Amino acid sequence: MIGNLPCGKTPGARVTILVLLSAVLFPAAARDANDITGSARNESRGQAAVGDRVILIRLDRGMEEEAQARTGQRGAFRLRVRHAGKAYLVRVVHEGVSYDQRAYAGDDLSIEVFDAVPRAPHVSASIEILRAGTNGNLLHVSDMYELKNESSPPVTQAGGQTFDVYVPANAKMDSVLAAGPAKIGVLIPANAAPGEPGHYTVSFPLRPGETKFAFNYDLPYEGHAVFQTRLAYPLKQFAVMIPPTMRFSSRSPAFEVLATGNGRYQVRAANQLNAGDGPGFEVSGTGAVPALGGQAKMQAQLDFPTVPNPIVSAPARAALPYLARIDSHLKQTQPLSQSLVLLGVTSVLLAACAVLIWRARKARNFCTAQKAVPRVRRDNRP
Repeated sequence: MIGNLPCGKTPGARVTILVLLSAVLFPAAARDANDITGSARNESRGQAAVGDRVILIRLDRGMEEEAQARTGQRGAFRLRVRHAGKAYLVRVVHEGVSYDQRAYAGDDLSIEVFDAVPRAPHVSASIEILRAGTNGNLLHVSDMYELKNESSPPVTQAGGQTFDVYVPANAKMDSVLAAGPAKIGVLIPANAAPGEPGHYTVSFPLRPGETKFAFNYDLPYEGHAVFQTRLAYPLKQFAVMIPPTMRFSSRSPAFEVLATGNGRYQVRAANQLNAGDGPGFEVSGTGAVPALGGQAKMQAQLDFPTVPNPIVSAPARAALPYLARIDSHLKQTQPLSQSLVLLGVTSVLLAACAVLIWRARKARNFCTAQKAVPRVRRDNRP
């Protein structure tokens, strides 16, 4: 028994024994309270990811790097957290591609990484949602895509041009937002294809699972705009959403009315489109896109945090509406063959894009304020 020390042992020895026993019995509480631990696994090869760089990023300081490590022989890593209670991002970099996961002090993470290839097999487009509304003499468009990488074994498509988008030739690109399977969104650049007005490319990695893009642009508008769709991938469903005060017309029989039960929108959808030129359509009239509701904004913020970026122009800061209830209305009013793809995807995609723009605006304001305050940057790399 601890209380019955052998003769000759002093109270100091008893304290020493108690400290040693505590270290043995409660090592995690003693050593790990301010650590983030975890392991990285290469799911392309079914083995531990060894030697990958691991970066600890503090989110409330504008993506400030706080620590670095390397994954060990079993893919394990440990990061010392300096500010317990703050939100962090743990980034594992494998073959030049980042795999992010949110974390707090004390968390033990399991992060999947994948081999990077120039062209992944079995990448497809599940849905495109084009939303339009007028703003003075401009037509503001948010064109949202969801891609699926279903490669087996799973690999990440990275390097070069990973996605092409086609917009009207006279469009002025405002911002492009992307979110991978981890639902952490970033602002990314779009590169204009030489000699092809309206053709843009992006180089955002297509990780296994779902990747979402939102291309936000403006068109000169005098009450009428013409769109000619062109698709980089076969598309399961293409939806056009405009205010009820605007008019939609098309010579193509592919478009059908989708009843949403929401008087703020009207929706036309075309299903099972092939890659290449798709059906054209026109919109006319005026109508503003309703603002994002407070409760929806809060819920979207929880689900889709955005990497801060201070460079966001005014049109990109316009919040997109949140259509969380569209699914139930579609289930009640549309045949399964027409609404299967849109069900379960529309609200998630729109929420993601909405919060990406909302958080980008918040980040820009924060970063602008920070520029006025001198700050010493600490390098805490081990």
